[in-house]
Amino acid sequence: KLRRQFGFKSVSLVNDLVATAMGAVHLPADRLKTINAGQPASRGAIAVIAPGTGLGEAFIIRDQDRLLPCPSEGGHASFAPENARQAALLEFMQRQFEHVSVEQVCSGLGLPALYDFLKTEIAEPPWLAERLGGAGDRTPVIVAAALKALNDQESAANLAAETLHLFVDILAAEAANLALKVLATGGVYIGGGIPPRILPLLEPDRFMARFRRGVYREMLGRIPVHVILEPETALLGAAACGFSATGPLNR
Repeated sequence: KLRRQFGFKSVSLVNDLVATAMGAVHLPADRLKTINAGQPASRGAIAVIAPGTGLGEAFIIRDQDRLLPCPSEGGHASFAPENARQAALLEFMQRQFEHVSVEQVCSGLGLPALYDFLKTEIAEPPWLAERLGGAGDRTPVIVAAALKALNDQESAANLAAETLHLFVDILAAEAANLALKVLATGGVYIGGGIPPRILPLLEPDRFMARFRRGVYREMLGRIPVHVILEPETALLGAAACGFSATGPLNR
């Protein structure tokens, strides 16, 4: 239909995370925040994880001079707890859902669930309860309260700040899982709408402590990790996909 309407010779539809992945590898350094510089492998695969409304995941493999982006539905894989608190979170979620995906605890939709879980162990300030009660979307309110607590140096035992810390811990662990599954020695890019809004909470030491774990911790420590700051990354990636259809396209 698009081809006929606009007179194009051909039209290809591109998954949003595929476009983000293709755009990420062409971003200049000033459009990224580096969490871990690492030692990128020139021929290594590249992974993208993007918590926004949901949780998107994709990766790129290299075939000679071509970048081959691959979509996935990794966000719908099962949530795997890393510690006792996260195990309690899983039990909390299982009382409401038959299956708990990582997206349900690591996305804009998942943040309120983390908040509700932590309310069982951390007191909720009355002013925040009132503000959340009148909000159609609770996620921006929780994020703003967490950042305020951090700026005021009141993040310890603060419900909103602890919610974001738990979110970041889960994100780091899932980013590592994705990196291991696709052997992303070329780097991991964190996209989506949430990470650029919570940069002060993406502390490199804390993030990498959760990312660099397990038998392959040394390899994970060598993987570069970047946060995507450019809001038009997917548009850039769509253009890159179009150019790649005409011949080899590399970074």
